[in-house]
Amino acid sequence: MSLIKVLDTTLRDGEQAPGCSMNLKEKLEVVKCLERMHVDVIEAGFPVASQGDFEAVSAIASAVTECRVCALSRCVTSDIDATWKALKNASSPRIHLFLATSPIHMQYKLQMTPAEVLERAKKMVAYARKHFGDVEFSCEDATRSDREFLLSVVQGAIDSGASVIDLPDTVGYATPWEVEEMFRYVLGNVRGASDVTFAAHCHNDLGLATANTLAAIHSGATQVECTINGLGERAGNTSLEEVVMSLLTRKDLHQVDCRVDSTMIYRASQTVYNIIGQKPPMTKPIVGRNAFVHEAGVHQHGMLANASTYQIMTPESVGIRDNGLVLGKHSGRHAFEEYLKELGYRLTPELVQLCFEQFKALCDRKKVVNDADLRAIVTHNKVTEVTAPLEGGYELVRFVVYTSNFTSATSTVCLKKGKEKMEQVALGDGPIDAAFKAIDNIVKPKEHTFDIYTINSISEGKDTLGDVMVKLRTDGHSYTGRGLSTDIIEASLLAYLSALNQLIAAEPL
Repeated sequence: MSLIKVLDTTLRDGEQAPGCSMNLKEKLEVVKCLERMHVDVIEAGFPVASQGDFEAVSAIASAVTECRVCALSRCVTSDIDATWKALKNASSPRIHLFLATSPIHMQYKLQMTPAEVLERAKKMVAYARKHFGDVEFSCEDATRSDREFLLSVVQGAIDSGASVIDLPDTVGYATPWEVEEMFRYVLGNVRGASDVTFAAHCHNDLGLATANTLAAIHSGATQVECTINGLGERAGNTSLEEVVMSLLTRKDLHQVDCRVDSTMIYRASQTVYNIIGQKPPMTKPIVGRNAFVHEAGVHQHGMLANASTYQIMTPESVGIRDNGLVLGKHSGRHAFEEYLKELGYRLTPELVQLCFEQFKALCDRKKVVNDADLRAIVTHNKVTEVTAPLEGGYELVRFVVYTSNFTSATSTVCLKKGKEKMEQVALGDGPIDAAFKAIDNIVKPKEHTFDIYTINSISEGKDTLGDVMVKLRTDGHSYTGRGLSTDIIEASLLAYLSALNQLIAAEPL
């Protein structure tokens, strides 16, 4: 079978979705998941977008050893130079150039003639080859481009040294048969097609991203560009988990293979959702809560007789364990660590100990501790270190909240900074507002706004862990905090303090 390469662009195209920005530590956590999953290429970002993006791409380039690292660049020499600086330490770097080829983009966005676009494409690919041995060129909005002109740009890019040609459905406009026709036309008429990789990059505006990507594969594309959970601008990008499981589940039809370890899909999905403070829709294919649930009587009867009657793939194939946690408060640290390994986690001894202590504490507060709870504990400690405040930061000592439906809420909060303890009281519109105001009375932070405040339950039941995410913004910068507790007020205070500590640490002395 031919091999389909998977380029993951969660950290570039996925992060462009509103509310999905990540800090460097969070990006590196996603990178670990992608490496363990064995994707072929990680698109790490757009270096010229900001200094922070440049630094993130550079850090990812230095950290990744198992796959190629790619970064996006406009067809501008300064962009290409900056991208090389960001990627020069990567073991296998790739630059991803893009230039629009559709009439509407050329006229209104680029304000360039087709001849100028063709010349720019050839010139910038040739310039990029001076630094990079691997150059990907994208004909932005390819599906709305004139076919003959598209062919001329593709030919020019190949002749100038491009090793990968991407034909994106940038605005999710195309249908599967149109994508199939486009790839067949280009691959059938361009010289040297067998010497380069052709890629599909589809958006999901009409809900056809996965179908369009599969159509491209059937027409000769050998690279697919996806994101975890389908994150991306507007309605998102092609979902990695949907394409990979389509290829694996229907090998009889597609007759292709890929390197991705599907058992790492669920962990990667949960990691990304936790970072952005979201939960998958109930009916999200592969990773949604109902993806492997059967409630109808006829379905249950069929499942009991033979699981394949109503289940075309198993939960285990995507890394969802069918059994719940068998550990309890009397379990030892070694058994706990071995169980984490079964879930796919390889942690430092210090992190294992920290998670173990929180697990034991949770056993005293919650009747049933399951895999979802464990994943939440590990993720919070690995990604945000909620329980380990920045050195010199504020720590929550205790809080008291009084609230009712006929008086203002009142909260008393005690914080510790170093050896000093401070306590304040505040009124608010509700218990969270009152508690946050009490914290503000102590910390006296710089004026800021709340971009995000979300509360999610980790599992079922009234004693479930509450997962709170707070994202603060001030002076154009954002600071994210996470909190985890069976008490949602405590989780909220931990999240707010975590974000405030980062905000304070970023202020000049």
